[in-house]
Amino acid sequence: MTELSLRALNRTLLVRQMLAERSPIGPLELVRHVVAVQGQEPNWPYVGLWSRLADFDHDELAALLRERKLVRSTMIRRTVHLATAQDFRWLRPTVRPIVHAALRAPYFRDEIDGIDHDELAAVGREILAGKTLSRSDFGKLLAERFPDRLPRRLAESVEMLVPMAHGPETGEWGRWRNRYVTMSLADEWIGDPMGTEPDPEQLILRYLAAYGPATVADMQAWAGVTRLAEVIDDMRDRLRVFTDDKHKVLFDVQDAPLADPDLPVPVRFLPAFDNALLGHKDRRRMISEEAVRAEAASLLGFVAPGEEGKVVVTDHSGARQP
Repeated sequence: MTELSLRALNRTLLVRQMLAERSPIGPLELVRHVVAVQGQEPNWPYVGLWSRLADFDHDELAALLRERKLVRSTMIRRTVHLATAQDFRWLRPTVRPIVHAALRAPYFRDEIDGIDHDELAAVGREILAGKTLSRSDFGKLLAERFPDRLPRRLAESVEMLVPMAHGPETGEWGRWRNRYVTMSLADEWIGDPMGTEPDPEQLILRYLAAYGPATVADMQAWAGVTRLAEVIDDMRDRLRVFTDDKHKVLFDVQDAPLADPDLPVPVRFLPAFDNALLGHKDRRRMISEEAVRAEAASLLGFVAPGEEGKVVVTDHSGARQP
């Protein structure tokens, strides 16, 4: 098997993430290509798309949310992302286990202890049917049916159980810290029924096209799901196989480009938790191990090419991290 150096993996990722050269495609196509764009804070997707697209105006993204072509919701890694409406229909069922697992954490468990999850989900769907409500109002209505519980936690619990779509105003530029979240049932918002079965093969193929070559552990870390090795075993005849500098097996789709390790690349400005930074369990192709330990991936900073796939991250004070 061909061994790929860290620098080759770095340049390949930059090319596939459209960071080596800004792309002429539109924002909807960009979001579809990377599968889901980190959107925990409303401003982050705007920065990520601006760094990747040749001609981007922030109202283009806002318009896609208003037109319901994009969905803002909880999905991969149990965090808020943006995905195309059609992708969300299969993506949310595929990552359902990691989303539902949130309810076992003390943050949720202690507040909903003793409540039947199916009942909570059914009541939530009943209350939201045909409506768009703020998270606050939704929680208050749930508390009328489940008294002596924290309304906000009830609302957030239903979000883990039932696919939701946040209102377009929630994802507007400047809506920092999610101070006003509105929500609707995802199937009503999209206008098509949600998928009911996971589609791990599509998850793997779409991930590899934008983030590969990658290990099974990388795929699982990006999506937040497990047991993908079993799926990969059934797909091996459709995938290319490489190894990295530590002799770990990397998988890739057949037609995706591999970049020249010596490809010159520019400095790009990336938001916190950008896809390119959190797309792998082994982040060395983008960030040195020392920087990962220093939680450099959570900084909003400048990212520049470095030796053997390392980057330079500067925090708000301008301090350099390796």
